[in-house]
Amino acid sequence: MRKLIVTTFVSLDGVMQAPGGAGEDDSGGFAHGGWTVNYWDETLGQAMESFMSPPFDLVLGRKTYDIFAAYWPHAPEEAGAKPLNDATKYVASRGRPELKWRNSVLIEGDVAEGVAALKEQDGPELQVHGSGDLIQTLLRHGLVDEFHLLVFPVLIGTGKRLFGAGTVPAGLTLADHKVSGTGVTIATYRPAGELTTGTFALD
Repeated sequence: MRKLIVTTFVSLDGVMQAPGGAGEDDSGGFAHGGWTVNYWDETLGQAMESFMSPPFDLVLGRKTYDIFAAYWPHAPEEAGAKPLNDATKYVASRGRPELKWRNSVLIEGDVAEGVAALKEQDGPELQVHGSGDLIQTLLRHGLVDEFHLLVFPVLIGTGKRLFGAGTVPAGLTLADHKVSGTGVTIATYRPAGELTTGTFALD
């Protein structure tokens, strides 16, 4: 079975919208695009390089696909373009868009069923970047095998949240973590079954 991994830049208050630039995603009147830029350092670069070193295919929502497709086909190899351009891009969309980026495939029919079927196939790991609406579907159906969360020391207040309407109560196990020199926590979590609760005993 193929592992599905969500890699997300997220603010301390849970916002994942438009981390890379002002015009990236201003839906809902979002005015804080580019909130990760001033925190980027060598540690973050190395972490992303390690996350994207294994062979992978991509599972993307339509908006993230359009952002990536406008940039990566024209980006230089030294910027890390080759693995993204070579990967198969599986795209979730409510419509039937023309997918011009090479190796792009529309997920037909029900998205959750389509992704579950992809996981059953032979092939490299499946990576999800951005794609906030798609992530809610993946969470709702328990399709995420691992989270790489890069938590930035900023508070944004409004915007699309990683753990939004699709979140199902569950436990997670911390598999790895480090902190960058700019205060970004880089953590890998894996699902650990149902959420368990308890009560502290009072003497």
